[in-house]
Amino acid sequence: MLKNSEIRTDFPREVREIENVWIPMPDGTRLAARIWLPLDAESDPVPAILEYLPYRKRDGTVERDHLTHPYFAGHGYAGVRVDLRGTGDSEGVCLGEYLKQEQDDCLAVIEWLAAQPWCSGKVGMIGISWGGFNGLQVAARRPEALGAVISLCSTDDRYADDIHFMGGCMLTDKLSWGATAFSICNTPPDPAIVGDRWREMWVQRLESNGLWMLDWFRHQRRDEFYAHGSVCENYADIEVPIYAVGGWADGYTNAIFRLLEHLPGPKKGLIGPWAHKYPHFAKPGPRIGFLQECLRWWDQHLKGIDSGIMEEPELRAWINSPVAPSPRNEDRPGRWVTEPEWNGGGMEVLSLYPGENGLTDKPSKKTITISSAETAGWTAGAWCGYGAVPDGPLDQNGETGLMTIFETDVLDEEFDLFGFPLFHAEVASDTKQANVAAVLSAVGKDGRATLVSYGVLNLTHRANLSRPKPMPLTDPQAVTIQLNACGQRVNKGQRLRLALSTSYWPVIWPAYEKATLTIMAGSARLDLPVRPSRDTDDELAPFPPPEGASPASIKQHSRSFYDRRRHIDLSTGTEVNSRRSSTGTETHVHTGLQVERASTERFEIHPDDPNSAIGTCHWCQSYSRGEWKAETRTDVSVYALRDCWRIEASLVARDADGIVVERQWNEDVPRDLV
Repeated sequence: MLKNSEIRTDFPREVREIENVWIPMPDGTRLAARIWLPLDAESDPVPAILEYLPYRKRDGTVERDHLTHPYFAGHGYAGVRVDLRGTGDSEGVCLGEYLKQEQDDCLAVIEWLAAQPWCSGKVGMIGISWGGFNGLQVAARRPEALGAVISLCSTDDRYADDIHFMGGCMLTDKLSWGATAFSICNTPPDPAIVGDRWREMWVQRLESNGLWMLDWFRHQRRDEFYAHGSVCENYADIEVPIYAVGGWADGYTNAIFRLLEHLPGPKKGLIGPWAHKYPHFAKPGPRIGFLQECLRWWDQHLKGIDSGIMEEPELRAWINSPVAPSPRNEDRPGRWVTEPEWNGGGMEVLSLYPGENGLTDKPSKKTITISSAETAGWTAGAWCGYGAVPDGPLDQNGETGLMTIFETDVLDEEFDLFGFPLFHAEVASDTKQANVAAVLSAVGKDGRATLVSYGVLNLTHRANLSRPKPMPLTDPQAVTIQLNACGQRVNKGQRLRLALSTSYWPVIWPAYEKATLTIMAGSARLDLPVRPSRDTDDELAPFPPPEGASPASIKQHSRSFYDRRRHIDLSTGTEVNSRRSSTGTETHVHTGLQVERASTERFEIHPDDPNSAIGTCHWCQSYSRGEWKAETRTDVSVYALRDCWRIEASLVARDADGIVVERQWNEDVPRDLV
């Protein structure tokens, strides 16, 4: 993850590691923790930095744990990595994500940490994705010892801005992540930590943890299921300082703007070019000295040292410079800019109108009709990119003939887009439920088109995500689509492109019947947020280079791989988008564990039939050490039928003696205007 020149081995304080500590919960269940802290912490106590996850501290997050937590410890903090109840080496079962039990356990963990003789009584939380979510959620519970949070790639709204839905459209990531979580939550604890009871604990998980995804499909509108854990329900619940961090290639960047706008307490935001990774090793670069930035935050809020971080502008963001389209970038050219504060405004608005003459400064005099092939959207890339693999968007010219496209003339001036583009229109539909996608691209002089942003809307959710209403047939309705936030330089000589479609596959599941949409003459408008230049952009010192502690020692026995393909069956016309990946077989030297993880995803659809959409995800995770072996194989499929979501799943767990548990699930979930 880090180059040798970026590895730190010399720290102000000598570090010791506690490989495993049991933290008792009020009901007697014990959670497993790994702790790094200064050698002299009991005589000179330090604040604790908690990372609280289901991703297996023993092997799942060891690479980044080794870079991060010893680094914090060397600078006078205790780095604490805890497995959630029912995951990794912790006892109990895990019945879902972001449950109240998870939060209650975390409150007990924080109280336990604050009471340790090596702890100063102050605790911070840091985490990315799940750990970013629960950092915000626990902050809203206001534990006394919690002093500050760094939340990366997270959300304030579990319905509108997570893997479940976007604009009321169901994301295919509901299946992708659901299948991944299904695999992770059924993996075994390590007998080197829990002893001979490992098999008993594993069987308890296998028989109890269940298929969380069924609940996700049963709830298709913004109800109490999603309100729980969504801190947007009451931002004022959060009083501790929050540092919200993300990247343009990630799926969760929109939340940073909302948190900065609505949180009442101290807050900061940081947006780089990065995908879903920590900024000291994320791609695309530039990577930054993020751990040094974390220390400034912790020093300020956990030690009372004035680091100057709160005198700086509230938001610091990377503006991407134009590049040719590519599914993977090692680095993105651009520059850092700052905003003194973010209140949802402050941008100039450039309004463009799609119509018979392209994308112009005058409203169209004609109606626009849209009825797309179900395969439109195949160039979008992953909803949430990881950067290290080619999962990003492709040349948007691949949508020619699939989407309805409008372009500006060649631009004669340059400007920065920063914030949320908005598409407004009055739309009539010939079906009661339909989806619409709006895609913004920048077209270079060579004609290639690079994705800038996109948004989607389920028209039944046009007014309310909690109370969807069918579209009245042929009666136009006013709608607004908020595209994802972006930070993009547009150069003189480029053109801007707006593409519209009734599908966006395989990012969202299709509507239950094919729709034809009519956009009323003169009603369509694209509002682009144009950022004026600010003197403060050049006032901040540059970030230092990335640093980290010594990486984990891992022996690779077979090569890892990632494969992404699209193919069309010429005999049937069915189109298949697939991804395969494997970590290869590797041994973690510090534990002796031999680990391999492999997955396959397949999404197929016929261009003329929305009810032909099928998604299938397979995972295999295997663990061994000497004669001990454990393996899980999981398969999950979703069929987007006209009246229901058909969900089929299977789980097979084996140890060295054969099958331990074998389970199957089959359920039809009625579609609820989705």
